[in-house]
Amino acid sequence: MKIRQIMLSITALIASAGLANAEVVQNLEEFNAAVKNLRAGDELVMANGIWRDVELAFQGTGTPQQPITLRAQEAGKVIVSGQSNLSISGSYLIVSGLVFKDGYTPTSEVISFRTSKSALANHTRVTNTVIDDFSNPERFSSDTWVAIYGKNNRFDHNSLINKGNSGVTLAVKMNNEASQENGHIIEYNYFGPRQTLGSNGGESLRVGTSHYSRKYSNSIVRYNYFDRTSGELEIISSKSCGNSFNGNVFFESQGTLTMRHGHYTTVENNYFLGNRKPNTGGIRIINEHQTVRNNYLYGLTGYRFRSALVIMNGVPNSPQNRYDPVVDSVMNNNIVIDSDHVQLCAGSDEERSATPTGSSMHNNIFMSRTNLEPFTIYDDVSGISFKGNLINKGAQAPIANGFKSVPYRVSKNKHGLKAPKAALTKAIGFDEVKLPVTKAEVGAEFYPKREPYAAFQSGKTMRVKPGTNTILDALKNSNPGDILLLTNKGEYGLTKLANIRHPITIKSKRGAKPVIRSEKANFFVIENGGALELDNIWIDGADSPDLAGNSVISTSRYSMNKNYTLSVRNSKVTNLDVNHSFHFLKVYMSTFADQIDISNTEMSNITGSILSLNKETDDLGIYNAENIRLQGNTFTDIQGAVADIYRGGTDESTFGPIVVVADNKFIRTGQGRRNKAGASLKFHGVQNLNISNSHWEDSAPLELFLTNGEPTTVIDNIVMKDSGKIVSNSDEYSSSNVSYE
Repeated sequence: MKIRQIMLSITALIASAGLANAEVVQNLEEFNAAVKNLRAGDELVMANGIWRDVELAFQGTGTPQQPITLRAQEAGKVIVSGQSNLSISGSYLIVSGLVFKDGYTPTSEVISFRTSKSALANHTRVTNTVIDDFSNPERFSSDTWVAIYGKNNRFDHNSLINKGNSGVTLAVKMNNEASQENGHIIEYNYFGPRQTLGSNGGESLRVGTSHYSRKYSNSIVRYNYFDRTSGELEIISSKSCGNSFNGNVFFESQGTLTMRHGHYTTVENNYFLGNRKPNTGGIRIINEHQTVRNNYLYGLTGYRFRSALVIMNGVPNSPQNRYDPVVDSVMNNNIVIDSDHVQLCAGSDEERSATPTGSSMHNNIFMSRTNLEPFTIYDDVSGISFKGNLINKGAQAPIANGFKSVPYRVSKNKHGLKAPKAALTKAIGFDEVKLPVTKAEVGAEFYPKREPYAAFQSGKTMRVKPGTNTILDALKNSNPGDILLLTNKGEYGLTKLANIRHPITIKSKRGAKPVIRSEKANFFVIENGGALELDNIWIDGADSPDLAGNSVISTSRYSMNKNYTLSVRNSKVTNLDVNHSFHFLKVYMSTFADQIDISNTEMSNITGSILSLNKETDDLGIYNAENIRLQGNTFTDIQGAVADIYRGGTDESTFGPIVVVADNKFIRTGQGRRNKAGASLKFHGVQNLNISNSHWEDSAPLELFLTNGEPTTVIDNIVMKDSGKIVSNSDEYSSSNVSYE
């Protein structure tokens, strides 16, 4: 009777869907049984619903005329969750309509074009499928979302969104001959936002690896949309020969398309839209016989390896995992508008001493009012031919020959893009300035392209009355982006931890500041997915327990695979002194802040530190925050360091931390006997540091430790009264108007 009921339900499902030669399966057992009997032309249909903790192995041999299909009963209504993945092997297979979310792979790959080391997929297509935040909760537990093995496979019209942990989003694997000279096609996919990882291992797309980089992949990557994919320096890392990158769009992505290893790569008709967002980059040339032509680059602000256009120096007789010199490569017929940096012979040092040879930079347009000295030359450029380039008047060309000065003639065209005058584009042989593909044309057709996180103050306003735990009650009923509006002059007590699980703002109207006190060791704990904004609030430690190591704000003690933001404005923090080492912000390993901003705030009588962002001390290039800003604050009687920021190691794939310290007063700061930093401010390995218009009085000194990566350190208009001189391991920083009293 039970078997008959199952058969009737399957028959009904098939009839309702109007399918022929299709088998609908309800669970993993039925799936596995059906796979064993698949023949050319069959369809295997996964029933709508949640498939949790399933490792799906799809195997079969179809034909070009009769492929075997695995698909969702309805596209988007089969949710693969929990500890799950999909492996595929055989030939002429199609996968369509699945969604991977609310979990992560128990292995190293979510979708794998192989079921074992020897059983690969060939002539196989994955389409109209989604992986959304299917991220391992351990930030630095690495996995790959899509691994393409075999030959002649196609990955198209898929959405890959919000990868939070380490590892490549999509990788073309070439670890044996059966996966080389593969001819894969990767097209019309939506690579959705990927947060800054804060370490190496955050590429969105990698083709090959250094070990096989002198083998040919011949992969075609075209008409994909990379939307704020900012995991690390290399958005795309080409590490093999013979690849083509054509017609892709990079929107506000902090990184570059990098020809990291391998030769004979073609990069053409790609559009890079930086829109003046920080650290946005373009194209980086390394290796031999590379062709970069007819690309459009707008509003890119990245510096050094993240510049709009970069030609690297190489290593003589380079091993495969380093930098082959640039030989017989071209960077021609490109348009660069309002982008700040073009780097030639970048990375030149004692090891990378081989300059480019036999290469050209011809018929490019450089139009910029944002930086009139866009070119940086680090070494001998005689191996690069310069010819027919146009640069706007007032801007400085890198050399006397090969550049013609013309008026800055740029306007928004009918496609909404900034474009030079048509006569100029025609002169260099550039077709109409128009996106090769739009955001609407890519990705899974059924899946919306939502913003990954709610912005501060984007939700509703909730009025919170003074009293004990009223803030906690409001937090329980809040949604992402909501505002908790406190009553001026009110007093708010916390007897429990205030766990911040989504972006939330706690503020009051201008005037007297409401006071928040806590009976717990921490006031606020930013959990994974949380972000906190405080505005016109008074934090006071009078009710805190008599414990060492308290803090006002703490990150989760556990690994966080989602970045957080902390903003404190127009506020006051007092009396964190019940015991020693009472900190303002306490962070833990494997946590990362996109932004920490403290501005127009008074902090006084604190036995610990304000910001100790120094927990990643393994010297692997990992650090705790990308952007830190201290502006317009007064710090008084702070026993620990106001800021202790650490980035160690020699890794070049990231370019933080980025720190601004401006218009602050430091009065009796950093002199506590437990201050291990020994400084009021200590910066180790900070890649971009600007300190200006600030005053020290009776405080520990400012300490700098400059490391690799050509760090930019600028100190201007500061006064250090009874506070010692700047301590630094190097004099490679810029200082002016520094006064010692």
